[in-house]
Amino acid sequence: MTATVGFTRMIDGTHEDYELLEREEQPFFEALPDRILTVFELLGEATGGYKVSRMEHCLQTASRAERGGADEEIVVAALLHDIGDVASPHNHAEVAATILRPYVREEVHWIVRHHYAFQLYNYGHYYGKDRNLRDRYRSSPYYESCLTFCDAWDQVSFDPDYSSFALAHFVPIVRRLFLRKPFDPAVIKASGRIEDY
Repeated sequence: MTATVGFTRMIDGTHEDYELLEREEQPFFEALPDRILTVFELLGEATGGYKVSRMEHCLQTASRAERGGADEEIVVAALLHDIGDVASPHNHAEVAATILRPYVREEVHWIVRHHYAFQLYNYGHYYGKDRNLRDRYRSSPYYESCLTFCDAWDQVSFDPDYSSFALAHFVPIVRRLFLRKPFDPAVIKASGRIEDY
């Protein structure tokens, strides 16, 4: 039988209770990469009218990023940038960025969070949206990085003839990234504000 805490309200927990939780939750945390990859595979179920599935689009984006010389954080971000489509397609970029946030540098989080606004340049006017929405972010130090991400890798990755790497190719770097210490100051710039977490 699994050990459990003695409280029913968090405020009533003891130091021992929280030590027990830290111990008991460790296997759950260690399985995070597998859960993320399972959710990612759900992107293979839909094309939404595109010539490739959402999963293939992400595999192409990550393959292009890797072939373009991007580092592992960017490659994983390229792989997972649309993972939010599974549960929240209307704010998928924010969901994907939130998943990545504890494990990547600020720049990578920013790129994923804002890639939707940058992509509107390619099609927003067809939907009555501001295709130049990305211009409001020109003062960001990550503006050019996001342009590269979107223009060189994301918006061109709907090609059924492109030879992308298989998901298995990316599994080791996904595992490495998501088994990092979350919010490690050596990796991210943590401000300490609750809204950042």
